[in-house]
Amino acid sequence: MRIAVRSIIPYLMTVACLAALIWAVSFGTLPPADFTFSNGSEIKTVDPAIVTGQPEGRIVRALFEGLCVWDPQDLAPQPGVAHDWELTADKLTYTFHLREDAAWSDGTPLVAEDFVWSFRRFLHPQTGAEYAYEMWYVVGAKQYTTGEVKAGDPVQIELNRKPQGARPFASGILLRGELMAIEGAEATEGEVDSGKQPGGSDKVYVVKVDGRKRRFQKGGRDPGSEDYRWLLYDFGSVGIQATDRHTLRIRLRHPVPYFPNLMGFYPMFPVNRRCVETYGYPAWTKPENIVTNGPFLLKFRRIRDRIRLVKNPHYWDRDNVRTNVIDALAVESYATNLNLYMTGQVDWISAVPPEVIPDLLARPQGDFRPAPYLSTYYYTCNTERPPLDDVRVRRALAMAIDKREIVERVTRAGQKPTGSLVPPDIGKNLDYKPPQCEPYNVEKARALLAEAGYPGGRGFPRIEILYNTSEAHQAIAELIQSQWKRALGIDVGLRNQEWTAYLISRRTGDYYLARAGWTADYVDPNTFLEMFTTGNPNNHTGWGNPEYDRLVELARNEINAQERMRHFQRAERILMDQLPVIPLYSYVTQDMVRPYVKGFYPNILDTHPLKNVWVDRPEKDRVLKAEGLR
Repeated sequence: MRIAVRSIIPYLMTVACLAALIWAVSFGTLPPADFTFSNGSEIKTVDPAIVTGQPEGRIVRALFEGLCVWDPQDLAPQPGVAHDWELTADKLTYTFHLREDAAWSDGTPLVAEDFVWSFRRFLHPQTGAEYAYEMWYVVGAKQYTTGEVKAGDPVQIELNRKPQGARPFASGILLRGELMAIEGAEATEGEVDSGKQPGGSDKVYVVKVDGRKRRFQKGGRDPGSEDYRWLLYDFGSVGIQATDRHTLRIRLRHPVPYFPNLMGFYPMFPVNRRCVETYGYPAWTKPENIVTNGPFLLKFRRIRDRIRLVKNPHYWDRDNVRTNVIDALAVESYATNLNLYMTGQVDWISAVPPEVIPDLLARPQGDFRPAPYLSTYYYTCNTERPPLDDVRVRRALAMAIDKREIVERVTRAGQKPTGSLVPPDIGKNLDYKPPQCEPYNVEKARALLAEAGYPGGRGFPRIEILYNTSEAHQAIAELIQSQWKRALGIDVGLRNQEWTAYLISRRTGDYYLARAGWTADYVDPNTFLEMFTTGNPNNHTGWGNPEYDRLVELARNEINAQERMRHFQRAERILMDQLPVIPLYSYVTQDMVRPYVKGFYPNILDTHPLKNVWVDRPEKDRVLKAEGLR
């Protein structure tokens, strides 16, 4: 039944009265913000190095700034902390020139060495950054993160004891030298080995330090050996150097066409060394401790309520920041978000209840703005758990999903069914046509399931779909559950978790099938396909394929654009045949934005830097008065 907008107003107002009361209590005597938006889930952290989700990303982009920023309309890389940069003729070395007026929020200068230290922290295995692989294009960066070393390599040894006068959370004493040999159990000449394990190892690493041979072993159990905390490839040999206070040089292993875009991605943002080493994680991210370099400061954070941001007076481009106070509300419920929007309490929401989408599209205000989005909604399969370790089962499940029913009955905002991980819309920017998995075919799905040993679904073990709490994810999971029951005769359970618990379950492999979504970090197939290389920190499927890995690596190293896309296509063909992931549909943005909000532009990554957003106050008063909200 079609629901008219006027018919949902009583429902909205009833629930909104409660929502308004709750928010009024939480506001207390708090002065209203200039701009308020719903940020969805409660964020995990504001540490750029370990952030992975969109809610966190929005806040981090407001608090910090990288060498480059993205244009709010076309996402092209623009000067950030770096006022310009140069690329050598062989396309392997970038030189970034930093602004002399760039500063931290405590007023101290931000210099090139701050980026060197921040990249070192980001790449260090102790940090556990899921996006560390994005910097492995840099000479030596992968060896540093993985700890893989061999005889002849330059290495650094961090001792357990700290230098005298060091900050509480500073690194231990650091020694540098050449790895001469690896001795001990299973050690062989020329072996590539990881010295990073904090849990201990029987192996002894023989290192020449300052012309003297020294032996290092976890725990120092071998006579004559010294204990250590970390033994890694020497960061001094990684291709990141500050050549002076305002010049940063980065050397790549091979050309990376989108590297400036990558420098505008939030994991690459700098963090303040003094702050991190004084307070440690997570205390350094608390409002009373944190030091940032972006357009806004973290005023306070109230769990299950809001984050308040205020303009940073030390930001280099502060004269072009037109908003003084921003509130980011932690509201997961689509219905509550819509209530808050319709009653004038928020100015922007990024998701709405699916059941009212047709009516929102018909609103005369034109404030519901679905737009193309380089993002894919998919299910991941834990291929280490039977029966999902059998590709026939994965293919049967995929072919028994009627994706068109999902977008027509549930999402209803213009999403498109897809058989690929890379969104087809990427072809509007690049010469890339994503390979497709097999289409909806119930008869073939039943035959494959029978071939796998489960004719008519008999004997099929009970599995479940994991999803993070939301009305839309639940509705999709319930529909797929019913489709599989109808088509294959199997019973599938559902399990929902709040955002943080859901991320932990996926990361630890505590699931059978899990809802997932991926938005491009930059406009290139690599941002989707690199995720599922063997051992990638974002690959939570347990799946790996040497040929897939080889093709993705070939594409990374290929200079010819057409050949590069062909490598990616061959890799995605393998992914769509093996199906450790089941693509469901390509997202569209679901932003609902008040007309008085300026500097907000639709784009294919749905990224809207808060620096550029501002509210036209006279227009806001007119709009809300016309709607009876003033």
